[in-house]
Amino acid sequence: MGSILAGVGLGIVGVWVVLLRIPFVGIAISHAAFAGSVIGLLFGVNPIIMAIVFSLLASVLIGPIAEKSGLEANVIIGIIFSLVLGVAFLGLGLIQGPKTEAFNLIWGSILTLSRSNIYINAGVTFIVIIFLLIFGKEIKAVFYNREVAMSSGIPEKFIFYSLLFLSGFVICLNLNTIGGILIFGLLINPPSAARILTHSLSKMYLLSILFGIVSCFSGLLFSYMFGVPAGATIIIVSSFIFIISLILRGRNGR
Repeated sequence: MGSILAGVGLGIVGVWVVLLRIPFVGIAISHAAFAGSVIGLLFGVNPIIMAIVFSLLASVLIGPIAEKSGLEANVIIGIIFSLVLGVAFLGLGLIQGPKTEAFNLIWGSILTLSRSNIYINAGVTFIVIIFLLIFGKEIKAVFYNREVAMSSGIPEKFIFYSLLFLSGFVICLNLNTIGGILIFGLLINPPSAARILTHSLSKMYLLSILFGIVSCFSGLLFSYMFGVPAGATIIIVSSFIFIISLILRGRNGR
């Protein structure tokens, strides 16, 4: 169930991240979650709650800061990434005793998912799907051009910020499944492979979800067969799917 939910959730928000041209948002948000968990452990607060707070705060701040400063979103993402990374390592240095719990979020372990993790992840994935179904046309317009979408009467700021917010939520909730360092691969590889194979947005969503689920199941299988870390094998499989898609496009023409 964790594999399916990771494939569906990250498959959808991965398309958003790729088409909005902000691929490094996954790195910034995952490290913000890591910083939050460290701060939670440092002050005796539930690290999962603090991880969610920090990751959502980072995802929500990207848009407004980019607009106020006039800089591109990727520049702001880089600044936020450097800030939360500094906070994370400062907190690690101040934590007394073992730091295993803090590192669990950054490395991930799909075998430690609890029933509550699955329920929460399923609820957020359902919200993402409903949002996509309701605002599909508006999302497509924002992908094309935010200024044109706004001039057409579409609430582009609401759509754009909602996409960032939901992406941050999905990334954070899958940290235990994939790991903060590796989740960037599952966020980018499946939608990028799908984009290579089709120009249809609906097909891109479906292929991205399919590639994400296949990556998770195959990685979990190889992890069981060869006794290697699940997160790493999941990302390697997703990378091979991208390479195969690239080869297929080369054979069939652009």
